Amino acid sequence: MKRIKTLRDMLPHGLFGRTVLIILLPILLLQGLATYIFFDRHWTKMTERLAFSVAGEIAAISEQIEARPRDQRSIEMLKGLLAGHLDVLVTYTPKAKNDNLQTDAGDGPGLEDTLARAMMQQVRRPFSVDINLDRKRVDLEVQLKTGLLQASMPQRRMYDSSGYIFVLWLNGLALLFFLISIVFMRNQIRPIRRLSVAAERFGKGADVQPYKPTGASEIRRATEAFFSMKERITRAVQQRTAMLAGISHDLRTPLTRMKLQLAMMPGNPDSDALRADITDMESMVEGYLAFMRGEGDEASQKADLVQLLERIVANAARQNFNVVMEAPKTLELEMRTGALERAITNLVENARKYAHAARMTLALDTHNGWAEITLDDDGPGIPPDKYEDAFKPFQRLEASRNRKTGGTGLGLAIAQDIILGHGGRIFLSRSPMGGLRVTIHLPL
Repeated sequence: MKRIKTLRDMLPHGLFGRTVLIILLPILLLQGLATYIFFDRHWTKMTERLAFSVAGEIAAISEQIEARPRDQRSIEMLKGLLAGHLDVLVTYTPKAKNDNLQTDAGDGPGLEDTLARAMMQQVRRPFSVDINLDRKRVDLEVQLKTGLLQASMPQRRMYDSSGYIFVLWLNGLALLFFLISIVFMRNQIRPIRRLSVAAERFGKGADVQPYKPTGASEIRRATEAFFSMKERITRAVQQRTAMLAGISHDLRTPLTRMKLQLAMMPGNPDSDALRADITDMESMVEGYLAFMRGEGDEASQKADLVQLLERIVANAARQNFNVVMEAPKTLELEMRTGALERAITNLVENARKYAHAARMTLALDTHNGWAEITLDDDGPGIPPDKYEDAFKPFQRLEASRNRKTGGTGLGLAIAQDIILGHGGRIFLSRSPMGGLRVTIHLPL
């Protein structure tokens, strides 16, 4: 079912879009309010006054003609004066009559009703008003006692040109100020966007070089704090890596000596048991070091995720574990190839240990800016109330603690650590196959 978009969904999500909305909304409200007040007060008043003036001219013409209906010379002179000075074309037809003229007017705010009301007040004779928008003229007819008077004038006689100039200046200046505000806001938001890109790249493991902070003082302090934090994190990782390298050497050396001594001893149940214990210790040490090492100092780079998954599927096939894969032909994203391959391999290994039919499915798709990897098996699964515990280090959900039926409890913890280091997410849920579903989201 399609979700209905709310007002919150339609609002901009980015800082720049919201800032533009904050600037634009008051301008639009101010423009609307100013335009409403102008048209409601000034424009309406000016239109009424101009209509009253035009109606007064028609009333004066009507009275002059009715006073001297047979004086053609005076009528022609009057028509010439009106055409030359007032741009009003007058035609008088003696003894003509039009029975379709009106004697009242509507109360609407339109130009035709406004002029009709003025004609009714001033002329006080049957009349008609015809406003022709195509010819941009106003045609009037007045029924006189001695004939029919017709007058035609341009529509500009009914409009105040200062209104258009006012609206033009109002909107033009508002647009100019808005564009200036946009330029300034872009300059202020650019450092924030640059800092967010740097933080995102660093979160994905990419090498981010320090740059000179710009923008407002708060943004500069945030940038300086970010790069100080980055240096501390990088230094801590380097120190941890160096320490783990030493621990790895120190732990492996005595184990190697013990293995050499056992190799020179004759085989017996005690030596075989000790040899198995040493092998388990080596496996445990490798698991602990892998967890502590995390992603190491591997550089992040663009790579094909599909090829990485194909290598994992091929390695599983060599161990007689069938992984059915559904994926596009190619999907490139920025990642630490070795670390991510280790994380997904851990998940496949978990499924191989517990799956009933020695098979699982692996699907890759894209959704809402994420690369989604879904792994399903038909094993016993994990109870929903244990999903959170499954990601804890050294947490084994297999109660026997037998090394043959489980590992050190670090597989999911290592996978989660690596995926979170890529800026991704990992979820556990019930699989349609009956076992465990692991869902991984990696940012595109």
